Amino acid sequence: MKNKRIFKGKSLISFPNSFTIIDIETTGLSPIYDQIIEFSALKISNNQIIDTFSSLVKPTPDDEGIYVDDFVTNLTGITNEMLSNAPDILPTFQDYLHFLENDILIGHNVNFDINFLYDYSENLFSKPLSNNFVDTLRISRRLHPEWSSHTLLVLSDSYGIDYSNAHRSLTDCHITLKCYDALRNDALSKYGDLETFFNSCKNTYKNLRSSDITATTDNIDIENPIYGNIFVFTGTLVKMSRREAMQIVVNHGGINNDSITRKTNYLVLGNNDYCSSIKNGKSTKHKKAESLKLKGQNIEIIPENVFYDMLEI
Repeated sequence: MKNKRIFKGKSLISFPNSFTIIDIETTGLSPIYDQIIEFSALKISNNQIIDTFSSLVKPTPDDEGIYVDDFVTNLTGITNEMLSNAPDILPTFQDYLHFLENDILIGHNVNFDINFLYDYSENLFSKPLSNNFVDTLRISRRLHPEWSSHTLLVLSDSYGIDYSNAHRSLTDCHITLKCYDALRNDALSKYGDLETFFNSCKNTYKNLRSSDITATTDNIDIENPIYGNIFVFTGTLVKMSRREAMQIVVNHGGINNDSITRKTNYLVLGNNDYCSSIKNGKSTKHKKAESLKLKGQNIEIIPENVFYDMLEI
């Protein structure tokens, strides 16, 4: 279960003045089973936007010639017709990597974007993406441990930032940049200077409590992406039993549940079930989770390999 992305950059707690904001849109959250359909980035120098990159890319269609299902279209506004006229991935991604250069990359919940980009770069060009990165979600958790959620929508609402037209990658880049600036100002206001805030981040542990499965550890790193989130597992996991996976959840400060509700943050499908759902239809739990997400609920549908990716930080 070790991470194979051995050249992946470091996740930083930092507020650089020059960096590149990134966001991608995909057909799902798994770098193994899903595909990128849009790349965007904002290059920032001395806290000013100096360049922009944004492009749709044509993914590989399914056996019926379909690029994206109705859920992706309803969420992002990206249609099959738009993708049929989009440029091919190879030259577009090459241009995108050239745009990113060796910059520090910033995004919200950016670990998922980084994993896609890393795998695409290795598969297409035999070259890993090794840029260091800053996750605004991670910083938000540090600044506001009292908040129950740290989605981009929650940050936008909290800081009075317009969230309309979200889920298109360039729009999300602009929203993330505004949230990044707001978080930086918040850190300065609360701590007086950034160095004091960074020092406060060195103490990352908190007592773990769970009423579902007894935890086998007393300490938990509150910045890991499982902490504080509610998980539902469905289907057969490939690498471990469901009980073992549920144990991982509580040992990282998460909560297990048996059914999908408005409070669910992640529905985890066994890898084989996730792959089947893409090709042959979706389970009742899967459809309910998608319906809640389209209504604005903070829920993601992920295969088990992405669940394991969440253990990286």
